Amino acid sequence: MVRTHIKINLSFICNHFCKKKILFKASCDISKEPVEKGYGYLLTTAQVVSSKKFWDNIMTEPETMSYTVSHFKGDDEMATKMRFMIFEKHSTVEKAWMVSDSYINLFDVDKKEARDNAHKWWEQEGTFVPENVGKAEDTLESNTFEEIKKYAVMEAGRERVA
Repeated sequence: MVRTHIKINLSFICNHFCKKKILFKASCDISKEPVEKGYGYLLTTAQVVSSKKFWDNIMTEPETMSYTVSHFKGDDEMATKMRFMIFEKHSTVEKAWMVSDSYINLFDVDKKEARDNAHKWWEQEGTFVPENVGKAEDTLESNTFEEIKKYAVMEAGRERVA
């Protein structure tokens, strides 16, 4: 009987005080949907913000559509400033982006390399860092960065508003 009592107490103690390994999880940095372990694609900020499809998507989401409509109708200078702030928020991300299968088609990237990088990221529980990670302004040529910024702020979503 004493042994049983000790086992119960050890079990109780371990259940409450032993360190448990936390399950490593990820979600898509665009949609916030969960990404199952071993899946997804790992992209740099430069790769993400270089996509016109990405900007068309971002600038026409329900949360941003009113700014896009106002921007193109010329009703509100503040709307253009908000679009610039949205661009800044995304282009200054310094870490790699986990992108789900649902959103990878927004990007013209080497999908095999992006998938391989995601596998490395999963294996290293999020510590793997691909080449050229960092803010877009720091990793892209300045003229390329300016072209992307101009499209994102001034043109993205135009076709969905007209």
